[in-house]
Amino acid sequence: MASPIQIPDNAPFSPEQRQWLSEFLGQMLAQAPGAAQPAGPAVPVTVLFGSQTGTAEGLAKKLVKALKKGNFEPNIQDMATYDKERLAKEKNLLVITSTYGDGEPPDSALELHTWLMSDSAPALTGVNFSVLSLGDSSYPDYCQCGIEFDSRLEALGANRIYQRVDVDVDPDEPYAIWSKAVIDILAPAATALVDSSTSDEIEEVGFSKKNPFPSRVLKNYNLNAPGPKQTNHIEFSLEGSELEYEVGDALGVYPENPENVVDEIIAALPFRAGEVPTSTGEEVPLREALIRHYDIGNINKSLIQKWQKRSGSPYLRALVEADDKTEWENFCWGRDLIDLVLNFPADFTDGEDFVSVLKKLQPRLYSIASSPKAHPGEVHLCVGIVRYDSHGRKRGGICSTYLSDRIKDDSCPGVYVHHNPAFRLPADGNVPVIMVGPGTGIAPFRAFLEERKATASKGRNWLFFGNPYQASDFLYRDELEAFQKDGVLSRMDLAWSRDQKEKIYVQNLMIKEGAELWKWFQEGASFYVCGDASRMAKDVDAALLSIAKEHGKLSDDEAAAYIAQLKKDKHYLRDVY
Repeated sequence: MASPIQIPDNAPFSPEQRQWLSEFLGQMLAQAPGAAQPAGPAVPVTVLFGSQTGTAEGLAKKLVKALKKGNFEPNIQDMATYDKERLAKEKNLLVITSTYGDGEPPDSALELHTWLMSDSAPALTGVNFSVLSLGDSSYPDYCQCGIEFDSRLEALGANRIYQRVDVDVDPDEPYAIWSKAVIDILAPAATALVDSSTSDEIEEVGFSKKNPFPSRVLKNYNLNAPGPKQTNHIEFSLEGSELEYEVGDALGVYPENPENVVDEIIAALPFRAGEVPTSTGEEVPLREALIRHYDIGNINKSLIQKWQKRSGSPYLRALVEADDKTEWENFCWGRDLIDLVLNFPADFTDGEDFVSVLKKLQPRLYSIASSPKAHPGEVHLCVGIVRYDSHGRKRGGICSTYLSDRIKDDSCPGVYVHHNPAFRLPADGNVPVIMVGPGTGIAPFRAFLEERKATASKGRNWLFFGNPYQASDFLYRDELEAFQKDGVLSRMDLAWSRDQKEKIYVQNLMIKEGAELWKWFQEGASFYVCGDASRMAKDVDAALLSIAKEHGKLSDDEAAAYIAQLKKDKHYLRDVY
């Protein structure tokens, strides 16, 4: 029925005339050409996300916000807490998931992923779905988790309504394409009300990833004693930025490429350097573009495939045609763009053609090493400086060497806060906290301890920290010992892997202290891990399973279920990379 038009009470009509006129005008308006027709029942949509650092969760929330503008009934679900029995009953399922480590699901998605890949997964006939897969093409198993969700949902009988979209680090453009497409397909009549691009602009008022804050560096010094390792403590000013962060968040830093390498690349190119476009649409000299806008520090399968088409190299052609994962990894390791330019010359017509094969230079994320309560107006990082030799050249991490070697006194690197709600201290300050952070994994736990002290939290704190040598690699030693003296740090177990004949790591100390650790878990402790995903984090996970079996008297299946429940309850959280 058409909605009546409100007639003012002071209009010169009787109540009966006003009623008739109201209904008549409502009907005429509804029948007018171009008039909006009844939308019908709201379209149910479940947005399911698997997030390690918060990016997938942020995109899922953005999508739900857009859906609410149209004739949709959206429901957002974290894979960690999703009731898998609902899966076969879903009507429309939109999956957003990241990949981390060696092509693995994020922690929040692991249990659901394992179940979905098993014989226990049900038939999904009648479920419509589409997948947005987040990844980084500099890793060999690019977007693997999203690929597996996508193929498995189809294999179980679900109907793919739109092709999977793979995101290479920067999600803005691919997310916009994917979200518009799935919304158009799910409810075409409702899409006129949905415009996620305008909501993005509203959300990003102030400094952000798209508009980084030029931050003054306050302090920048090496935490290690003289030796092979270099780990810099860097303090940035946030004064005037209005940026806010919580402990557990990360800081995005925009680096610059080394000028000497850029000059070497330009000298070897088969054309005169002119101006080239950047991702922002502006035209800048090629040298500036290669220093500030394009990635010259990573080569990957996609770049080599594009490069090979312009190169006469038989070696690259054989590599592309063989398409062998191991061979790709072996070739890419320890090589940068300069190696392709010098050793595998390619025919580019001009600078614009050259940069068209390159990726945008991306910001690097670093775990924040400070509490805003302890250091108002500042944010601190703990950065391991990466240096190595390969293929006859001295090389280094693009961002770490930028922060240690190439920042000048007047430099103000662009920074922004990357919120990570999946790595937070317990809301209850009485909850005990166990922290495992070797090397630069100490960063968020320095922040945790500062926060626990600033908030006068009563819960006990236990830190496992390790590095090669105590004499040179005991990062933040004075501060950690002061935390112990103040009673903020209840226990600190230290693993110096090279100070004795047998190598000792944090996971070895966990096994040694297993009985006490198990007591802490029984008292409701939250367990945190920060650091290397491919080795340390896996070894710590194995140690935890071993402790649950030995000291909890659990079977293999019971121990695995116990650890899975810790993750689901947000009592086992990881910030791994």
